[in-house]
Amino acid sequence: MRNSDVSPSDNVPPRVRLDGVEATRYLDTAPAGFLVVDAGTNTITYVNATLCRVVGAAALDIVGREAQDLFTASSRAMVTALLAAGSDADTDIPTGATAEMHVGAGATLSVLLMANRSVEPEGPVVRVTFHAATAHRIREQDLIDARDDAENAQSIAENALYRSRDALEESEGARKSAEAERTQVQILATTLQRTLLPPVLSAPTGMDISAYYHHASDDEVGGDFYDVFPLDPQTWGFFLGDVSGKGAGAAAVTSLTRYTLRAAAVFDRDPVSVLHNLNTVLHHEFRGDDPRFCTVVYGTITPTDDGAVISLASGGHPPALHLRADGTAAYVDTVGGQLVGALSDPHFRSAELTLAPGDSFLLYTDGLTEAHVGPGRIRYDDTGALLEFADAAAPTTAARVVDDLIGVLTSFGDGLQDDVALLALGVPPADARHSS
Repeated sequence: MRNSDVSPSDNVPPRVRLDGVEATRYLDTAPAGFLVVDAGTNTITYVNATLCRVVGAAALDIVGREAQDLFTASSRAMVTALLAAGSDADTDIPTGATAEMHVGAGATLSVLLMANRSVEPEGPVVRVTFHAATAHRIREQDLIDARDDAENAQSIAENALYRSRDALEESEGARKSAEAERTQVQILATTLQRTLLPPVLSAPTGMDISAYYHHASDDEVGGDFYDVFPLDPQTWGFFLGDVSGKGAGAAAVTSLTRYTLRAAAVFDRDPVSVLHNLNTVLHHEFRGDDPRFCTVVYGTITPTDDGAVISLASGGHPPALHLRADGTAAYVDTVGGQLVGALSDPHFRSAELTLAPGDSFLLYTDGLTEAHVGPGRIRYDDTGALLEFADAAAPTTAARVVDDLIGVLTSFGDGLQDDVALLALGVPPADARHSS
């Protein structure tokens, strides 16, 4: 046989070539509900047998209806937004949401929806899959378990420290034993702190990144946190924040906050919505006699051919700094956002900025600005010293601005009494980008 006699499909294993009947059989036995919606009218044009069984209706009774009719009144707006997002998307990357679905006899079922767009011969459609939201509840339980683990680990460490203090009062021999136990406490606290910070930061495409964490105490776990992580091939998420308090309580809130932010970011790219999701979790978990809250900046980064676009929202956190290639610096205007977790319905401030080649973007916690630098409890930024530092440093790189601030922190000596987290991102100058 000549090569010209072989069609491309002859090299495809027979199982891969499915006719319409076989494809329908595989879809009908899939472990998830599936339907196809006309992108223009939201009318259902196809539904698989799995979804029919869940809803308790025949396919003929479902096809032709609006997709929103399958859901409770409280979920219809969410479903409409999901279908619109899936229809308007420029790529086939799915968009997700959770909703309450009618399943017959007046019952409802929480489902996780994923939707994306497809252009078929008959026109554009939105394909939607349905999964019971059990997996989402498992993730919530994982967050709670992580918080409990943090509390237990810190409780063990603090109990060991108390025992060492009692032993110190008894004898010199006991003092040596206490010193050994204190060392163990420091090891435990350091180990726990390390689990609350990312071991490696993922730099967005074409950008530089640098971070630093200063521990104010070797014996206690602090509440500052940060992270940078990819959301899809074109977008990265980032956050930096400060939890109220220290020790076991702060560790629990920090752990829950980090996991909640990363999970919420997957399902919603709007920074304000992500902060509201975190607020709901913290306000529910830590209220009553032991309220817990945090300040945080969360945002997304989208690299472009000539820089990057940053969208962010702030909940009560000090404003970020934009250090420009032209040698100037300015705060990003997010002042006015309220604490996350303290109120049932807080207000958050959002902003958007563009980083040009040679620009840098700096986030920090208030341990830097509130360090004591003189008599009468004068603080470092009482007279605008941080903006003066940024003006003098610009233009700079992410690594250089963090290194310079480490020098500033060192100069505070005993005046540096709180933890400090620094996170900087930068776009290399145009000549460096072209040479690389």
